[in-house]
Amino acid sequence: MAPHALRLFVFMLIFMGIAPAVLRAQSASSPQPPVPDAATLLNEVAAHQRQMDAVRENYTYREVVVTHLLDKHGKVIKTTAETSDVFFVNTHEVDRLIAKNGKPLTPGEERKEQNRVNKAVALAEKTPPGQVPDHNTVSISKLLSIMQLTSPRRILMDGRSTLVFQFTGNRHAHTHGLAENASKRLAGTIWIDEPDRDVRRLEAHFDANFRMGWGLASVAKGSTFTFEQRRIRGTLWLPASAQIHLVAHAIGFLTYRADIQIIDSGYKVFHVGTAQAPKASVASPLAPQH
Repeated sequence: MAPHALRLFVFMLIFMGIAPAVLRAQSASSPQPPVPDAATLLNEVAAHQRQMDAVRENYTYREVVVTHLLDKHGKVIKTTAETSDVFFVNTHEVDRLIAKNGKPLTPGEERKEQNRVNKAVALAEKTPPGQVPDHNTVSISKLLSIMQLTSPRRILMDGRSTLVFQFTGNRHAHTHGLAENASKRLAGTIWIDEPDRDVRRLEAHFDANFRMGWGLASVAKGSTFTFEQRRIRGTLWLPASAQIHLVAHAIGFLTYRADIQIIDSGYKVFHVGTAQAPKASVASPLAPQH
């Protein structure tokens, strides 16, 4: 993240001086309601997320994934970048790769990618909403059902009331597939937009090594993940960014270390009529809202 400008720093100092008096005046005139019960809140957020899953099918955005491969000292030894267009089919996310390391795909790569996307669209169409086509992914709704929340508090983010909780994965939660099983090993902090009942930020880390069922033997304790959503047009929240620090041990002798940055932008209305979703028409861009 870029450093704050000097004027912003000065503004923050001024604000810190006046904020206590303002907050005292507000609390004296309008006491805040208690933080909602955690279980009730999670049910409301999950229900709202399911409603938004259907609305998201009208939108698309551009996603850039930059992967820095690291050596054992944390030094970058290789960097790759992939740019994709993301859209939704039957509530499920589908991405279409359009460039690698800043270069468009070759004709051969485009044909191969189009075939992959067609298969992904067909699978998404056959997979009921609420389920995931790929067992290596986990939906926000499912992740919420695995969480146990503690330490509630209320803060302001961008002028909006936001509920903050610490969370741990419920070891006894019913899960299916690799990603959902791994989610039970997560712990961290979650920020929930109170008016919209939607997740706006999630910071998580693995609190124990997680043994994988493929290639990489385990994801190491301390691997971290940060995810943020952005408010678009009313109450719709779409992915904005993610940061991943991954340490994974292969069987006995290899360790994979990487810092992965994901940036989402360019949200647009997307009119999808058939399985040829990557070729559907796109309307005007949408500005983020706070």
